[in-house]
Amino acid sequence: MKKFHVSQQGIVFVLFVIMFAGFALFLRGFAQLDNLLTLLQNVAILGILGLGMSVVVIGRGIDISMIAALAVPSGLLLQLVQNGMPMAAACAVAIGLSLLFGLVNGWLIAYAEVPSLFTTLASGLFLAGCGQAFFFQLEVVQWPAELDGIAWMGRGTFAGVPMPVVMFGIAAAALALFLKRLRAGAFIYAIGDNPFGARAAGLPTRPIMVLQYVMAALIGVFAGIVMAASVNSMPTRIFNSTMIYDVVLVVVLGGIGLSGGRGGVLNVIIGTLLIGTMLNGMTILDVSYSVQNIVKGVVLLVAILVDSVFNPRNEETAQQGDI
Repeated sequence: MKKFHVSQQGIVFVLFVIMFAGFALFLRGFAQLDNLLTLLQNVAILGILGLGMSVVVIGRGIDISMIAALAVPSGLLLQLVQNGMPMAAACAVAIGLSLLFGLVNGWLIAYAEVPSLFTTLASGLFLAGCGQAFFFQLEVVQWPAELDGIAWMGRGTFAGVPMPVVMFGIAAAALALFLKRLRAGAFIYAIGDNPFGARAAGLPTRPIMVLQYVMAALIGVFAGIVMAASVNSMPTRIFNSTMIYDVVLVVVLGGIGLSGGRGGVLNVIIGTLLIGTMLNGMTILDVSYSVQNIVKGVVLLVAILVDSVFNPRNEETAQQGDI
């Protein structure tokens, strides 16, 4: 008889189907097309950030600074254009800041060998502090009319699908090609699975680790521009929110193992759909924000426990100590 392989990804997908069907049957207004499109639009930014986090987690790291990477460079773009800088130059400055931020994170983790958790926690606080102290004149930076040439990234629809969802799909397809078709993607899996073996085999482990954090930072600024275009502003205080926990929840719940070397884009999509469905259902049920945080905390804890079962840390993994 053929044995069925039970995976965390499969379990999460079944839970998503059950939750979606339950809400559709018993929660008035949930199954309406407008609400479903709103659900997708609301979690598109979370999904894009989940893609950036997945690259780092697959390589056996973590990036707590992604919300700062979302808010500060994109907010700086809006602020510079408001102050009269040409759009092309402002975009170059914002992307350059994001690139530098990713390079510093990667260098500290790969070459200085500072644990990724502490590196990204400190760098995120530093970048957010620089934004508040030096870059922004107001906590909410409005979208300037001069940037309307790229506003399509977060506004309107394509074939009836909101553009943030389309941007999520494009980013997911690009990352899937990178991870599955390019040599650098294979190197990330190899390093996440066995960093010592990858180094002994002659793989450029340190440059690839730097690449992971550069990609996470660039995906972060991409998500920030899409978000700013969709809401017509950038609330720079968003780095003080619990959004980073939602990103971690999407990645871990989707089935990307914290021990590294496992998972992919499909896991992020499944995790995003499940979290989006859960949050949308609680919103329709008028569950308070505090109670929603409690539910998300419990779900994250359960997800980490499930991850420890499906992706156990062996002695070699424990010796790495990178997170």
